[in-house]
Amino acid sequence: MDYSYIDKLLERYWQGETSVEEEEMLRTFFRQRELPSRFEPYRRLFAYEDVAASEHLGAEFDERMLRMIEPGEQHVVRARHISVAARLRPFLKAAASVAVVLTIGGAIEHSFRNENAATPDFNYATYKDTYKDPQVAAEKVSSSLRDMSEELQRQQSADSARAIGKDKSVQ
Repeated sequence: MDYSYIDKLLERYWQGETSVEEEEMLRTFFRQRELPSRFEPYRRLFAYEDVAASEHLGAEFDERMLRMIEPGEQHVVRARHISVAARLRPFLKAAASVAVVLTIGGAIEHSFRNENAATPDFNYATYKDTYKDPQVAAEKVSSSLRDMSEELQRQQSADSARAIGKDKSVQ
């Protein structure tokens, strides 16, 4: 059998050029029990109305809906109380954001205006020595460094003792 007319209708259908009557012809054609194998993939596309017509919600659906809307049941809707703080919270967040931006802007502006004051003075000719004898100055520096080293060692041993104590308490 020659199906060239169906092929032309399908081609026009895919291009969106078919009329309502031509689409009904295609649906009627695809409702047949026996179809050529090349048209079989399109059967479900054109038979969707038959499948959809056979689907129903059922009696239990109607019963559930009727129970939900019975006049005996009344649902109480309560208004939420919104505190003043909750109402003002968006404004407070906006004000805090503005304050942060203005603070950062002021700090940046201050650093640019006081650019000359922020630079250190490296004019070594103006420095004065506190010790006349270099040997006394070296001994003082050595003594200070020794004291700092001893303090750091003491702190390190105290920290390690605390860490060991924590490890024992965890176990």
